Amino acid sequence: MASRDQALSLLTAANNHSDLAVKLSSLKQAKDIILSVEPSFAAELFPYLLQLQFSPESLVRKMLLEIIEEMSLKATEHCSLLVPVLLEFLKDNVPVIARQSIVCGTHLFSAILEEMAFQFQRCGKVERWLEELWIWMLKFKDAVFAIAVEPGSIGTKLLSLKFLEKYVLLFTADANDSDKSFARGSKRLFNVSWLVGGHPVLDPVALMSDADRTLGILLDFLQSPGSLPGPLIIAVVNCFTILKILEG
Repeated sequence: MASRDQALSLLTAANNHSDLAVKLSSLKQAKDIILSVEPSFAAELFPYLLQLQFSPESLVRKMLLEIIEEMSLKATEHCSLLVPVLLEFLKDNVPVIARQSIVCGTHLFSAILEEMAFQFQRCGKVERWLEELWIWMLKFKDAVFAIAVEPGSIGTKLLSLKFLEKYVLLFTADANDSDKSFARGSKRLFNVSWLVGGHPVLDPVALMSDADRTLGILLDFLQSPGSLPGPLIIAVVNCFTILKILEG
C-alpha cells in the first residue's frame, strides 16, 4: 500500500507540478516503482499513468513511452490499457515522440507475435487478452504503413520503412531455416513457418500475402527514387538485400 500511495503521489506531481525538472524526477521515481512491483499491482496504477499522455511537455510524453515499452515487454498480459497510446503518439506533433512510438511498437509487435505462436504451441489455444493486443498491433501496423506512404518527417518515415521491412521479414519464409521448432525467449526472429499446421488467430497464407503486398509498396519506392531522400532509398535497398539472403 505504501508503494501504491508513493507512486500515486509521484504521478500526481508528474502531471501537475509547474517545474519540468520536478515532473521528470517524479516520473522517473514512479517508473522505478511500477517496474519493480508485481505486474498485477502495477496495472492498478496504469489509469493514473495514462493521464500523462496529455502532458504538454514532450519529455514527459517520451518517458511515458519508455515506461509503456518496458512494462509491455515485461508483463504483456496486463498492458491492454497501455498499447492504444502508441497509436495516439504516432500522430504527435513532436517528431521524436512519433519516432519513439514506432520503435516501441515495432518491438512489441514482434513480442506479441512470438507469444501468440508460443502460447498455441504450448497450450493449444490463445488467450483472449493476447488476441485483443494483436488487434491493436494490426491497427498500429496500418497506421505506420500510412506514415510510410504519406508526406512527413524524414526521420519518422525512415522508421516506418524499417517497420515495413520488419513486417516483410516476419512473414517471409526463410529457405535457410529448416528447424521449425522454437523456444520461448529465443533470440531468433519469428518465422512464419512456425505457423505450419494451423493457428486459431494467425493465418500464415494471409500474412504471407500481406507481406508480398508490402514488398510491392517498397518496390514502388525504388521505381520512383527521385521522390525519396537518400536515407530512405538505402533503407528500402537494405530490405531487398536481406530478403535475397533469406531466399538462399
